[in-house]
Amino acid sequence: MRDVRVVLIGGTSNTGKSTVAEAVAERLGFEHRSTDGLARHPGRPWRTPGHEVPPHVAEHYATLTTEELVASVLAHYERLWPRIEELVTAHARPGASGLVLEGSALWPERVARLAVPRTAAVWLTADDMVVRDRVRTAGRYAEATEGERLLMDRFLARTGRYQELMLEAVEALGLARVDAGDGRTPEELADAVLTAVAGQVRPGRPPGDRDRPFGTEGETFRPGRNGAPG
Repeated sequence: MRDVRVVLIGGTSNTGKSTVAEAVAERLGFEHRSTDGLARHPGRPWRTPGHEVPPHVAEHYATLTTEELVASVLAHYERLWPRIEELVTAHARPGASGLVLEGSALWPERVARLAVPRTAAVWLTADDMVVRDRVRTAGRYAEATEGERLLMDRFLARTGRYQELMLEAVEALGLARVDAGDGRTPEELADAVLTAVAGQVRPGRPPGDRDRPFGTEGETFRPGRNGAPG
């Protein structure tokens, strides 16, 4: 890890990215940031103490199909990518502070194409049942109204479909992945992440895999095929 200055942690919602990224950042003495802080897509559609679901967020999940929800969030991530690339490049420069950046916006194909030195990447995944239980606990599903449950269920459908497409891309490209839903502590997951990124020459690529093709520049990725718009 001596030469790595930027660690990227991708994955769908509720896989523990933020908690694990914080632990990794503390280990390395790096700054910790989330892509959500750069520009927010409609957030999680459940009430928390002191926070009600905004009407536009409720309408977003109530009126769109699963595929439309996925297409919407992927389009948002596409628009956000230039800012992410700029942030990664700035922190990878010699003398800059180290960075652990986490978020669902770290789409595999885009990260794999990064030509930024001293940058490594890994994606967290978790079984759909694990994600479902975490969302339902956070949203107090058992106490929620029928309408509130519908919004949580729509969010879960989008989250599951996003992870399915993301995992297809990670596996097709041979990128690093860590199962975050097997009961390991944040500290143990931080160990696994650090092991996965150690020695990477290009983001997400295992050592010795530098020559694996990334795909054709300018290729368009769409939900249902590779899972991301171009």
